[in-house]
This record gives sequence, C-alpha cells and structure tokens, in this order.
Amino acid sequence: MKRPPHNTPAADLSCEVCGRMPEPHKARLTVANVAVMLPIELLVHALVVETHLPYVAKVLVLTFTATVLVIWVAEPSAARILRSWLHAPALRHRRQLAAAPALWRARTLLADHPGSLQRMTQALARLEANILGLHVHPVPDGVLDEFVLSVPGEVGERELLAALHDGGGSHSHVWPTTSLAMADGQTKALSLAARIAARLDELPLAVAELLHAQIVPPQDGGAAADDGTRLKIPTAWHGPITFSRPGEPFTPAESARAHRLAELAETLSHRHTDSSL
Repeated sequence: MKRPPHNTPAADLSCEVCGRMPEPHKARLTVANVAVMLPIELLVHALVVETHLPYVAKVLVLTFTATVLVIWVAEPSAARILRSWLHAPALRHRRQLAAAPALWRARTLLADHPGSLQRMTQALARLEANILGLHVHPVPDGVLDEFVLSVPGEVGERELLAALHDGGGSHSHVWPTTSLAMADGQTKALSLAARIAARLDELPLAVAELLHAQIVPPQDGGAAADDGTRLKIPTAWHGPITFSRPGEPFTPAESARAHRLAELAETLSHRHTDSSL
C-alpha cells in the first residue's frame, strides 16, 4: 500500500498490486448508499405513480427499476462521489502512521577532535531526529559513534545517510530497529550471565542474543570476514564459536562483552571440573 502525504486524495489508498481500496466502515457505507439512493427512488416513484399502469405492473416496474438503480447506479455513485468521506478513517489512520516517529540505529566514523559530535548532532537535528541513545567506541581511525534515533516517519535511509555525511561522518550505516534497542544493556548482560552460570551450554545462544547475531556452524566458520560482520570467541572447553551479523559490523565493545561471557563460562567450567575430582 502507498503511504500518502497529509493532503493525499482517497484514491492513493488503493493497493499498488490489486488496485482495490480498503473496505469502508459499514455505517458510513450505509449512510452513503441511502444518501445516493433516496433521491433516485423518490424520482422513480413519482414518475411511475403518475402513470396509468395497473397496480401490479407499477409494483413490478418499481421493483425492477429500484434493483437496477441500486446495483448499477447507487452503489457505484456512492463509492465514487463520497469516497473521500467513506475512507476518511483509513486516510486519517494512514496519515497518523506516516507522521509517527520511527526508530533507527546508525553507525558512523568520526574524526576524534573537539566539535565532531556537536556537528553530527546538529546535522541530525535538521531532520528533527531525537537521539535516544549514544555509544562511542574508540577505533584506530577516530571514533565510531552508534546512535539510536527517533525520526519522523517520512524520513528514510537516504535522508539519514545524507545527514550523517553532512555531519562529518564516514563509512556510515543505518538500520531500522525497535524499542528493544533501548533496553538496559547492563541488565540484559547480567541476565544472560546468570543464564550461562545456570547452564554452560547456553553460552552460544546467550551471546547470539546479546549481539543479535547468528551462530555460524563449525564447518562454515573459516576466517573472520574483512567487513567485521563475523566475530570469533575462543573457549577452552567448547572450541571457538563464530557469530555472524550480515550488514552490521560488530563494535569493539560488543566483542569485549562476548569475550567476557566466554571467560565466565570457562571459569565456571573449570570450577565444575575441580569439584567433581
């Protein structure tokens, strides 16, 4: 379905695939049909009543005429003439969806000098983007800034990338996200640590959940991808575990969290081994 701007006619609600409009509310459809049919029916009745036909013939003519008018004239006319009113609730809902803020994650590389972050926030502010979360990761070429942004619904990937470029960023990436991105990371990490402490074999799943990544089967592990979308954590008791997140490189902080969880599992594994001796 198309997303109309604020003054879009009802016709733009039609589906791009089938061309059909959304079903109007039954009450509105009834009112529209009555409004169109009533004048026509009154006119037909007035004309037929004035004729000198027998009573039965008048009834038959009125019945046939009313049926034809309802099927071929009234309903199509109501749908055509009053369609903006018929589909007003759907239009209103669509406009609310279009105007509703959307959540995005954004990563960009900035030079590590004073004023860089201020320039970036000013560029995002021009899009009316609200910064809900910010993590700064030191990297060899500067700082990798990761944002969680709330932006107007009509702002898309192209506009966000342009704003990041205008703000001095390079190697920028943006992804649609959900409110889960705003979860308390420390609480989540502690919960996953407790889960690993209870069952050591939960380590791969816990790390995958923490990083929103996929576990790479051992036979497909190979070397880490150059684009940083693969992460390998060594474990003495399980062997190396590789995680993949296509299109979204792992940050140094995420790598550190995954390694700490692996160290926790390894420490607990040694304790269990020593206690069993």
